[in-house]
Amino acid sequence: MTRAFVALVVFACLATVFCYSQLYDDFSVVLQKHRYKKSKYKPPNAREIVARCQQLQAKTETADVDYWEEFRRRRTTSDRFERGTKPVLIKNGKIWTGRRNGTEVIYADVLLNKGIIKEVGYLDIASLQETFGDDLLVADVQGAWITPGIVDIHSHIGNAPLPLLDGAHDVDSLKNIAAPWLRSLDGLNTHDESYPLSIAGGVTTALVLPGSEAAIGGQAFVVKLRETSERSPSAMLVEPPYHINTSFPNPNLPPRWRYMKHACGETPHEAFKSTRMDTMWAFREAYNTAKRIKEKQDQFCSRVLSKNVNWKELGEFPDPLQWEALVDVLRGRVKLNVHCYEAVDLDAMVRLSNEFKFPIAAFHHASEAYLVPEVLKRAHGKTPAVALFASAARYKREAYRASEFAPRILAQNGITVVMKSDHPLQDSRRLLYEAQQAYYYGLPWNLALASVTTNPAEVMGLSHRIGYVREGFDADIVVWDSHPLALGATPAQVFIDGIPQLEEPQVTRKPHNFQRLPKVPNFDKEAAEVLKYDGLPPLEPKQSSEETTVFTNVKSVFKRTREGITSVLSVEEGDGTGVVVVTGGTMTCIGTHIACDIAAVNSGGIRPPIVDLDGGSIAPGFLTFGSPLGLQNIAAEASTNDGDILDPLVNSLPNIMGGDTAIVRASDGLEFASRDAFLAYRTGVTTAVTAPKSDGFYGGLGVHFSTGARNRLEPGAVLQEVTAMHVSIKHIGKPSVSTQIAALRRLLSGKVEGAAGHYFGKVRDGRLPLVVEAHSADVIATLLILKQQVELDARKSIQMTITGASEAHLLAKELANAGVGVVLSPSRPFPATWEDRRILPGPPLTNKTALTTLLDEGVLVGIGCLSIWEARNLPFDLTWAAIDAGGRMTREEVFAIGSTNLETLLGVKRDPDLVELVATRGGDLLDAHSKVAAMISPRGKAIYLMDTDY
Repeated sequence: MTRAFVALVVFACLATVFCYSQLYDDFSVVLQKHRYKKSKYKPPNAREIVARCQQLQAKTETADVDYWEEFRRRRTTSDRFERGTKPVLIKNGKIWTGRRNGTEVIYADVLLNKGIIKEVGYLDIASLQETFGDDLLVADVQGAWITPGIVDIHSHIGNAPLPLLDGAHDVDSLKNIAAPWLRSLDGLNTHDESYPLSIAGGVTTALVLPGSEAAIGGQAFVVKLRETSERSPSAMLVEPPYHINTSFPNPNLPPRWRYMKHACGETPHEAFKSTRMDTMWAFREAYNTAKRIKEKQDQFCSRVLSKNVNWKELGEFPDPLQWEALVDVLRGRVKLNVHCYEAVDLDAMVRLSNEFKFPIAAFHHASEAYLVPEVLKRAHGKTPAVALFASAARYKREAYRASEFAPRILAQNGITVVMKSDHPLQDSRRLLYEAQQAYYYGLPWNLALASVTTNPAEVMGLSHRIGYVREGFDADIVVWDSHPLALGATPAQVFIDGIPQLEEPQVTRKPHNFQRLPKVPNFDKEAAEVLKYDGLPPLEPKQSSEETTVFTNVKSVFKRTREGITSVLSVEEGDGTGVVVVTGGTMTCIGTHIACDIAAVNSGGIRPPIVDLDGGSIAPGFLTFGSPLGLQNIAAEASTNDGDILDPLVNSLPNIMGGDTAIVRASDGLEFASRDAFLAYRTGVTTAVTAPKSDGFYGGLGVHFSTGARNRLEPGAVLQEVTAMHVSIKHIGKPSVSTQIAALRRLLSGKVEGAAGHYFGKVRDGRLPLVVEAHSADVIATLLILKQQVELDARKSIQMTITGASEAHLLAKELANAGVGVVLSPSRPFPATWEDRRILPGPPLTNKTALTTLLDEGVLVGIGCLSIWEARNLPFDLTWAAIDAGGRMTREEVFAIGSTNLETLLGVKRDPDLVELVATRGGDLLDAHSKVAAMISPRGKAIYLMDTDY
């Protein structure tokens, strides 16, 4: 074989080997690729990650009408149904359904079964009895009003449980100014004594919010107030977000709303020693963090949902636990509720919502929202609702421009209005009262009822199951003893999830006129002035230039005598109308047109002004007591107040004052022409008694003054420099009760010198009343014993009055026997603290009230209030007290509780001929539909016009 051939063969073999090798390599590559495709890496939870990313694109927005109609049609049992609950048929109701913008009222029956409203209409009881047998409970309500359960959109019930004790208070955290990870559910106490009380006011559902001391206070939760068989906080929840049991909810479940609380303005600024600028930066920083997380999630999910996902390169889903709830805000899955008062803060939050593109469900408190409705409309997404108080105002600077006309003005601007309690700041049992006041001041009746039922349900995203009386909705129903907008309306029964909540409701059938929609005055002019003057319209009384004024169409006249309040004119229907002629501030004629010849009054050819009272009345003005009215303008602003006095049990008093025996007079610190004083005056509360403001044992000497006076030097501004000696015996924030009693015993011994010895000597001699704030029945009992001891030692009777008196009804007989009177403050009981806990709640929980219990034993009683803004509501408070008394008091007796009784109890001495009179249009001062038209001042020999066009 030649060398060339061998070489050729070798080359051929090498080429063959190379080709086969290359083919093998190519095949190996293909094989490797094939094997890689078959064994490509996927994490064990890949399916969940894909589903989670798909869920991020889903919206929690309310589904369309057809979806929810189908949901309710298919709904056979509530998720909150308690086994063993019997079906209930409510027959012959007058039902406010909540539909048609709150205007629909139908006469029908309602069937409740398995926790839902099964039927509404004329139902065949025989057929239902055949279906349910003896299990069917039937209640014929005989035309009573029926509404959905009341929904409180702003509550701290359970988180600030009553009675308030430090160990159970879980409203705020001061660890972080932005803490979206906190949950109100984690502090929800099931032993709050408020639950049954609020249910007794018709409240069935509440949104429990964190407090307002942090800018982002945390997550809120919706609860039903009834006790569940499980007795746990979780069992109270309504459609809780899935996140409460897992940080990774099942993505296949339909989304549910979450809730969160934000706060701006003064409260977080004070709590964290910051400014508004700091607070808004905290918001922006938090939202920027959440935005970056959201963007990372969106990028992550974009890759997950792509066709060629590389799982190895993805890494973990970006979801820091602390921020996941705030990211959900940016995804539009959270109903955001923002504590925000002033225009400056509302505007800042609206800008923030647009910067980070998140919706706001509602602004809460929002005292200036009615002044800037267009600002609210600029918020990202749907215009926020506004959750308000009706008349609570001026308790802090932010609330100074709050107006009772805000609900009507906001509604006129197309903004959803919700009335709230902020329980326990205000008692949620009285939430309906907020709607009643809003209606009184001009909010249309349908929107007033909606403001505590359908509107909060809509704003909370739960209007598919609560807030209406409709088939398929939760069986949360309230049967009322009167029209729900009538003052004093009381539940005859409350159903939550179809379960009756009142075991033995104490309700009496009210007169027919209570079943009708109440009439209300016209406040168009006042509402317009509020806007004209940027929330601060002039309130100063204007004196008429005319010496003589004639009041016509007068139905009743009440006068002061030495004995008390007396009716001097009462015109019955069909008997014509009365006429009252007032000259120089004195009623010179009271009678009919014939008796008081108006033509004869036209002396000198001058026609006197004629004021038509439209069935109104003239009566003595009321007296307010219990708040620091006259010593306070804005409660939270020290520079606007007289301040707290020094207490010798805690501080040594300076020698310049006279040392520890010094006594302070309230008259020395009086400030006149405050807005709350003028507002009280304009509602018929013409005078006030105020004691020096004190949180300690000492109070000092009270003063009696005019609420309509413009300055101290005005004649009649200070009506009595010294009225009574005031002290306080309480548990909170003081030395022991036994220490306080020991101090009082010595002060009454007659052995103390100085100013204290002088004035307590007058108390010991019976020349000056001793007014003691005390709430506990045990403290009151000790005071009765001390009174007896002092009287035995001095051989004289002393005059003692107990104020506050939450538990005084427990000692009604003993108080009567001791000749000790009582001023109930507040007029409606509230178990705020341990020493207030044994209240007598009144209808529908008890037949008697504290007032009627004391009156039945012969105790002299008056009623007071706690806050200066409440002074104006005394006519409402008196009327409500009379309604709860069930007709046990005459008109004159009710007037006395707000005037002459208080004067006696507080040491006020008055000439009855110089008492200011109040002319009201449309009824008397105790009619919730009346309005003050004028003031008649015998002392000033003048008439002050409030609401007169002649």
